[in-house]
Amino acid sequence: MQAVKEKLQDISAMRKAKAEAKAQEKAEKELAKARMEIAHEARLAREAEAKMGLHVAKAGMKAERETAKHGLSSSNLHDDNAINSLPDVTSPSPPTTTPSTI
Repeated sequence: MQAVKEKLQDISAMRKAKAEAKAQEKAEKELAKARMEIAHEARLAREAEAKMGLHVAKAGMKAERETAKHGLSSSNLHDDNAINSLPDVTSPSPPTTTPSTI
C-alpha cells in the first residue's frame, strides 16, 4: 500500500515539474516572439527613414534644378524680410469656464 502511495506521489510530482517546465518554455517562446516582432518593426522603421531621406534629397535636387532653370538665386528664396513680415498667427486660447455657485 505504501509503495502505491509513493508511486502516486512521484507521478504527481512529475506532472507538476512537467507543467512548470512547459509553462517556462511557453513564456520563453512568447518573449522570443516579441523580440522578433520588435526587431521586425525596427527594421521597417529604419527602411522608412532611409526612404524618407531619399525623398527629401530628391526634393532638394528638384528644387535646385527649378531655381536654376528660372534663374532665381538662393538669396531670393530665403528673404528674411518676407518671413518677418508675415502676420503673427496664434491660436486663440480656449474659453475658461468658472464654476457658478448655486
